[in-house]
Amino acid sequence: MGSEAARQRLVERLAGRVDDERVLDAMESVPRHEFVPEGQREGAYRDRPLPIGEGQTISAPHMVAIMADLLDLRPGDEVLEIGTGCGYHAAVTAELVGPEHVYSVEYHDRLADQARERLERLGYEGVSVRAGDGKGGWPGHAPYDRAYLTCAAPSIPDSVVEQVRPSGYVLAPVGRGRQTLVRARRRADGSLDREEHGAVRFVELQ
Repeated sequence: MGSEAARQRLVERLAGRVDDERVLDAMESVPRHEFVPEGQREGAYRDRPLPIGEGQTISAPHMVAIMADLLDLRPGDEVLEIGTGCGYHAAVTAELVGPEHVYSVEYHDRLADQARERLERLGYEGVSVRAGDGKGGWPGHAPYDRAYLTCAAPSIPDSVVEQVRPSGYVLAPVGRGRQTLVRARRRADGSLDREEHGAVRFVELQ
């Protein structure tokens, strides 16, 4: 089966897990096989995480779709991503908001460089990627309408929360060992209105 047919079948399987059809369109548009190591490409459209080096993984497609759906991303939203990895999740986000509105921070220099090159090659050159400590966010482009973590943290980093607009969303796997996907809306006073969206398993924030 070719990559396009495999991607379409994957999206058909995801259809019952998200409410926003635009998320499915984004998932179908992004060539996931281009974001995984060559030795993993045969399994690129299976719904599971895959190793990408440096102890990191590319998230399972269903989790990327669920997170995009929960964030309620709209064209023009300014979005902060913590944990670029291979760049796949950033590409899906870019399909929904526009590449020039996505800012992503990756802890590992090598992964950041590879993701930047890959995104540029695949037409997402507007996505901004930098290497650094994700716990500090990326204050130079704040405020953001949405922010999300692709790695688990004991709590949502205060610096990331502070960089989100009032009424904006932050989405993150929270916890060590046992993790919960938490969506939080920032109130005007800086506090968070939190919702839990089930148990998840992510690599930990470094």
